[in-house]
Amino acid sequence: MKDIGQSVKFRIIVAVFGLMPGIASQAAAKPLKVFILAGQSNMQGHVNVSTFDSLADDPKTAPILKEMRNADGTPRVCEKVWISSIGCAGDDTTEQKGKLTAGFGASPQEIGPEFTFGIYMEKLLNEPILIIKTSWGGKSLHTDFRPPSAKPYEFCATELQGRRNRGDDMKKERANVIKATSVYYRLMIEHVRKVLADVKRVVPEYDPTQGYELAGFVWFQGFNDLVSDWTYENRMKPGGYDMYGQLLADFIRDVRKDLSAPKMPFVVGVMGIGGVKEDKKPPQMYFRQAQVAPTLLPEFKVNVMAVRTAPYWDGALESLQARMDTCWPKVDARVAAEKNTSWENKMKVMAENFKPEEWKRLRAGASNGGYHYLGAAKIMVPIGKAFAEALANIQKPQEQ
Repeated sequence: MKDIGQSVKFRIIVAVFGLMPGIASQAAAKPLKVFILAGQSNMQGHVNVSTFDSLADDPKTAPILKEMRNADGTPRVCEKVWISSIGCAGDDTTEQKGKLTAGFGASPQEIGPEFTFGIYMEKLLNEPILIIKTSWGGKSLHTDFRPPSAKPYEFCATELQGRRNRGDDMKKERANVIKATSVYYRLMIEHVRKVLADVKRVVPEYDPTQGYELAGFVWFQGFNDLVSDWTYENRMKPGGYDMYGQLLADFIRDVRKDLSAPKMPFVVGVMGIGGVKEDKKPPQMYFRQAQVAPTLLPEFKVNVMAVRTAPYWDGALESLQARMDTCWPKVDARVAAEKNTSWENKMKVMAENFKPEEWKRLRAGASNGGYHYLGAAKIMVPIGKAFAEALANIQKPQEQ
C-alpha cells in the first residue's frame, strides 16, 4: 500500500504542476528543430507560383495543393516554420528571412523544395522548425562546394589537353581553381553558424533555454557536375562519376564535423531530370549511381538516405515543352513577317501548334527549362514533401 500511496501522490503533484503555466511551458519546451537545405539552382528553386494551379487536376498532387494555399487561394504562411536563406537574392550573401511561405525561391515569385518541405515537416513533427537554406546556381561539388578534407582538385588528361589546345595560361588557371575551391562550402557553413549564434534574430519566439537540435540536412545539387565532361572525362562509362560519390561522402563527414553534429541525418536528392528513363542511359545513369553510393557505406547506413526525384518527373509536360522549342524558328519567322514581334503575338502564333487542352497544360504547368525541372510545381512540390518524409523516417529509429 505504501508504494501505491506514493504513486498517487506523485501523480497529484505532476497534475498540479502541470496546471502552473510557467512550469508547464518549461516542461513542454523542446529543442528547436533546425534543418539545413543546400545545393545549387534547383535548391534555389525556379518554380513560378503561376504553376500551382496545375496541381489541382491530378489526384496525387491535389491534396498537396490544399496544404499550400489559404481558403482565398493565396500561398500559405507557416506559423511554426521560419526560414533564413542566402543565395537567392541576386548575390551570394544577402539574407531573406521570416515565416515560411512562397517566395523563398530564386525570385519572390518562385519556390524551391523548401516550401513543401517545411509544410510537411511541420505536419510530421507538430513543433516549431527553423530552415536554413544556402543555395547558389551553377555551382559544382568538385570545386565550389568541395569539402575541405578532400584532396586538391587535379586537372585530368582531357582537361589539360583541352586547356592547352585553347592556349590557356596553366599557371593562372591552376591559381583560379585554388581560389575558387571550397568557397561555397565555407559560405554555407559560415551562414549556418551565423544563424545558430543568434537564433532569436530569425525566430523571434525562440527561447534560448530550450536550445536547438540540428535535425537534418538535405543536399540537392548535381547538374554542373553531371555536364562537366572535362572533370569527369569517363562520364559516359561505368564508374565515370566515382569521384563525385567520394566527394559527397567527404562532404557529409565535413559538414557533420564543422557543425559538431556527428549523427545529423542526411538526405541526398538524386538527380531526376528526364525521369526514370534516364536510369538506363549514360551519363545520368552513372551520375545517379554516384549520388547514391555514399548511402551504401556502412558508416552512413543508418542516417544517410537517397531520395530519387526521377519518379516525380512529368514526361507529358516535357514532351509539350520540347515541341514548343522546335516551333520557335517558324514562330519567329511568322511574327517577323507580320511585323508584330510582341510577346502576346508570339504566344498567339505558338498556340496554333497545340490542341487547346495541350496549350492550357503547357502554359499552366511549365515556367522554366528542363534543367530546372521545367519550373513545374507538379514536379518540385512532391519532391519537397519527399525530402521531409525521408528525414522524418531517418529520425524515428534514432529516437527509438
